[in-house]
Amino acid sequence: MSILIKTVRIAGFRGLKNIEVMLEQTTILTGMNNTGKTSFLKALQLALGNRQFISQDDFFIQGSSVSEKIIIDLLIVPINNESEKFSENWREIFTEDRIRIDTKKRSEFVSLRTITTFDTTKNDYTTQQFIQPTWPELKENNVDWFNVENGNKTSFYSDKLPFFYINAQRDILEDINFKNSYLGKMLSRIEYSPKDTKDIEEQIQLLNEKAVNNNNILSILKTTLKELNSAMNTESEGIEITPFIKRIRDLGKGLTIYYTDNQESFSMEYHGMGTRSWSSLLTLKSFIALLSKNAEKEKTIFFPILAIEEPEAHLHPNAQKKLFGQIDAIPGQKIISTHSPYIAATAKLEQIRNFYKDDTVSCGMIEKGSLSEENIRKINRQVINTRGEIFFSKLLVFFEGETEEQALPIFAQHYFGKTSVEMGLDFVGVSGYRNYLPFLRFAEAFNIPWLIFSDVDNENIKKSVQTQFLECKSKKNETDSIVFLDDGNNFEKQLIIDGFGNEIKKAIASFDVYANEQHRAAKEQNRLTEIESYDDNKLDEIIQSNKTKYSPVIAEQIIQSKKDLPPKVIELFRKISDILKLKETTL
Repeated sequence: MSILIKTVRIAGFRGLKNIEVMLEQTTILTGMNNTGKTSFLKALQLALGNRQFISQDDFFIQGSSVSEKIIIDLLIVPINNESEKFSENWREIFTEDRIRIDTKKRSEFVSLRTITTFDTTKNDYTTQQFIQPTWPELKENNVDWFNVENGNKTSFYSDKLPFFYINAQRDILEDINFKNSYLGKMLSRIEYSPKDTKDIEEQIQLLNEKAVNNNNILSILKTTLKELNSAMNTESEGIEITPFIKRIRDLGKGLTIYYTDNQESFSMEYHGMGTRSWSSLLTLKSFIALLSKNAEKEKTIFFPILAIEEPEAHLHPNAQKKLFGQIDAIPGQKIISTHSPYIAATAKLEQIRNFYKDDTVSCGMIEKGSLSEENIRKINRQVINTRGEIFFSKLLVFFEGETEEQALPIFAQHYFGKTSVEMGLDFVGVSGYRNYLPFLRFAEAFNIPWLIFSDVDNENIKKSVQTQFLECKSKKNETDSIVFLDDGNNFEKQLIIDGFGNEIKKAIASFDVYANEQHRAAKEQNRLTEIESYDDNKLDEIIQSNKTKYSPVIAEQIIQSKKDLPPKVIELFRKISDILKLKETTL
């Protein structure tokens, strides 16, 4: 039987004004930069690990006011036990006076509160811990959770529940030379029996003697250095040259790690940062395996808590997936922040927590049981496996067709004066009007703002999109969330009806001619003359025949015309402006 930090609440820490996050045994934190992922991990460190990093900058700032205190609540529960009670070993660690009982659920829990304030008397930051009598509601009778009674003062630390923080800047070469690194700690624990020590040191002595005696340079050097005897007035050898370590206690000094490929063996200095970062994480895994093995020998419990920043650093996609599997297999509880769509796609959907920052930081998740297995399968297949980058979006714009996918980013860059990437804006094709729902449920669950830009080729399309909007159970209204094209139109027809027929014809003529510049102008004019006679249906038919080819050229031609963008596109962009608080640079 084990335990789990089930829920974390944080108030007044860095950019986290008031947030609650539910955790799994392995939890993945996704979201754009500066949304609070690292702050969340540091808050866990404040509650469970080293607190010496605290400074004034760690207190939440809003306008000219600064939070007076940082409050972090942890809900710790037993798992893998039908009775939902802590095992005897964990009861001994937590002690009876810290364990509480939820009378409704008949389950036990520990509610640990950590409060950090500035002590003016000591001119330093003080951290105190408390065991709360209950796990309060987020808000009850207009009282927020962080204003509820603190409970009994305590001081909680146990080496059976150690906390490990691994930041994004890691390098096994530094670990080798740093005694307090996890590798350094492992090397300092190397022990041999007296007999083994004697045998190994005798073999090392023979190896050193052979290396010196069989080499002219080392032999001459040793003979020359013996002249020190006259200065030191000693009859002993006076000097030793040891190319290899002399004593077992020095085994860790000058340690070199080699990785060998199919042909050559190279020391770690010659490997890239990806290999060195990965190796550093694996030494942590080894360290925890050692502690876990020791706990087994002592027949005691051991449950490490790991907070890991960006394990994907410097690694290619397949290596990122492999590393995630290795971390996931480490015993204990793991909380991993990442910017990798590959790690997000490899994790289970219920393991992901997405941080989103608007006026405040919020955290989204898909709760177990809230979606059917079929819906989860659709989200994985249609959303995460193909568009994992949308975990890191500020806003998602969903649409059906290929033309929109090519044209809308071009229009957006013209309209806003910056690329969609710069804005954190993702245009996402859903491959057909029937496929919106998995994307909408994904965006809703993970608190990512979204809009729909929908065709209305026929009545069924509009009804289907409206039905899916209702099924996703959004708190937004339809008018604010969806831009429908005019009845009977797809995007291509809408452009023609909006008066961009000439621009479309020029774009098609420009694209269809030979690349030979000598004949280009004449051939382009001939093709344009031919297209001039086409009616709207024929023009639409040409575009439909190869949307991917024509769409970017059409968008560029419309921009070059100096006309206003299509009205429906402007309507969409104004909604984007409202959500992202952007300024339009052109119309």
